[in-house]
Amino acid sequence: MFTITKNAKNLSFGLMIIGLIALILGFVSDSHSAWPSLLFNTYFFLGISVFAVFFIALQYVAEASWSIVLKRIPEAIISFLPITGIIMMIIVITAVLHFGGNHIYHWMETGIMDQFITDGNGNEIENPKYDKIIAGKKAFLNTSFFIIRSIIYIVGWIYFGRKLKQLSINEDKHGGLDNYNKGFRTSAWFMVFFAITSSVASWDWIMSIDTHWFSTLFGWYIFSEWAVIGFVAILLITLYLKRLGYLEHVNESHIHDLGKYVFAFSLVWTYMWFSQFMLIWYSNIPEEVAYYTARLEVENYKFLFWFRVAINFLFPIILLMSRDAKRNNTRLIFVCIVILIGHWINSYLLVVPGTLNKHGHIGFTEIGMGLGFFGLFIFVVFNALSKTPLETKNHPFLEESKHLHT
Repeated sequence: MFTITKNAKNLSFGLMIIGLIALILGFVSDSHSAWPSLLFNTYFFLGISVFAVFFIALQYVAEASWSIVLKRIPEAIISFLPITGIIMMIIVITAVLHFGGNHIYHWMETGIMDQFITDGNGNEIENPKYDKIIAGKKAFLNTSFFIIRSIIYIVGWIYFGRKLKQLSINEDKHGGLDNYNKGFRTSAWFMVFFAITSSVASWDWIMSIDTHWFSTLFGWYIFSEWAVIGFVAILLITLYLKRLGYLEHVNESHIHDLGKYVFAFSLVWTYMWFSQFMLIWYSNIPEEVAYYTARLEVENYKFLFWFRVAINFLFPIILLMSRDAKRNNTRLIFVCIVILIGHWINSYLLVVPGTLNKHGHIGFTEIGMGLGFFGLFIFVVFNALSKTPLETKNHPFLEESKHLHT
């Protein structure tokens, strides 16, 4: 059984205290700026948690054997999903109610979809706030439907995550193929559910911030980011546990495979980013270009825009290209940390320029909240790891996974 070290506990508590201070100071000093910071940090860790469910489901439907000896790690990460889900729902509901200075979503502004309003004398007049483009999206972008969709995403992801985790525990206890077959069927249903909800959730929570803009690649772009940071989280925890002497059946081949996925999905993310950026830049249509000019022509974001692309692409492709590099634990840890920072910055750029315009910046509130989430993530995930044996039992592919060599 895994036991949380004193250093890990102290680190997690310390980071949570920093996060709580940042949260309080942020909302006391400027709640309008604090809400976007809370949103992009929540989105970042929600992506890691949801991807853990996807990872487990993918292993079932692909009938993959290589990952069985480390499946406790994504199962533990799933434990963080309810926390990020609840925080996301708080953000959504407060945005709808305009509570506490939450004005993240411009399309929720009162009257913005009403072409005519009634003046003080009862006469119908043109509404100066009316936005024809936003009004055209009213069937989808309305607050009631927005809340219902958000509940469906979060409740569905949590349900499937807990179901797969419970089936895995039952398999350890009872053996046989019954729980494995149930896991296979549950995973197949989840893949269909995830294919729809992951894309639509990205439109709702992130893309609708810049309401006039849209991208048909956006759902894939978000998924590729979730895949990168999800694999990075699994790999870092695996290396940490190996360093402490756990996961005796995880060998260089398992680490190598995780490294390959981090490398591959870093390239996929770069491809999605470039495809989206290049097509919009080349076509030069004003309503599409506006999204990038808000990030490229504002001094607060210009450096970060190119910096996140550089570290999310160049670091993996330069440092993880060779086979040996993916078996070098020190190099993997370094690259993974850099990638996490790069995608955290990317999450910031997805949210803040569209909400705060030129007034956004990375300061104590943004970094402090990120560290607080990280501390809470460590505490919850490590606590989950300590409650079940790290070594799985009775899985039909377990022996094959133990003797993996690539």
